[in-house]
Amino acid sequence: MIAALPDILIEPVVRAALAEDLGRAGDVTAAACLPAGVRLSAVFAARAPGRVAGLDCARLAIGLLDPAARFEIVAPDGADVENGDVLARVQGDARAILSAERVALNLLGRLCGVATLTRAYVRAVEGTNARIVCTRKTTPGLRALEKYAVRCGGATNHRYGLDDAILIKDNHIAACGGVAQALTRAKATAGHLMKIEVEVDTLDQLDQALPFAPDVIMLDNFSLADLSAAVARVAGAVTLEASGGVNLETVRAIAQTGVDAISVGALTHSAPVLDIGLDAV
Repeated sequence: MIAALPDILIEPVVRAALAEDLGRAGDVTAAACLPAGVRLSAVFAARAPGRVAGLDCARLAIGLLDPAARFEIVAPDGADVENGDVLARVQGDARAILSAERVALNLLGRLCGVATLTRAYVRAVEGTNARIVCTRKTTPGLRALEKYAVRCGGATNHRYGLDDAILIKDNHIAACGGVAQALTRAKATAGHLMKIEVEVDTLDQLDQALPFAPDVIMLDNFSLADLSAAVARVAGAVTLEASGGVNLETVRAIAQTGVDAISVGALTHSAPVLDIGLDAV
């Protein structure tokens, strides 16, 4: 069971999207064509196979325009659906439902797409010890929602932002003057609950990092042979994360080297939208 995001985190995104779509005059089409008080029953239905995520976005989009609307979830977040399957049913004011339709579908389709692509990566590494994790390569303003969709797809979240873990990357190392200097400063300032990860580009940099016992070492764009060598060298003393050059064709071979985690930016920056429609019934 996937813990839902609180409405208080979702509503500002949905409210902003509705305001953008309604513009200065509201939905002039619905107002012109539909008499006040007309009711509508409709279903959100998948038009392609996928993994569900983001139903609360659809619920809130409709609920903000019609607080009395009924929204019934049929296939919850984290469920797999086939073409034609119903995700949710809605009943309420026709003007409100049709005015909220595009915002609901935009967010729902986006998050289902992230969850569906994530599911494919997770399935690709089944039987190995590697976990698939996401990155900060998210759509501005949608990070909490997209990282939630990653969890719906069966993967794990990396850090949420710049403030919840120290991640020393190549440019930090260059600015500090080396791996040792960067790690020395990080160790001196990190609180006891703050994890430290360092990115290395070579086995030589890995050797430089190991004496400092960082919590995680990111192996960036390593060959398969070097990934295997790094796993043997570390022997479980430090969590190893592989990054760079990861796609559905390469991810299993990367996992089979024995790394602990594989970070995949594509989960959020390249996921295609899952086709979902709202159909009157």
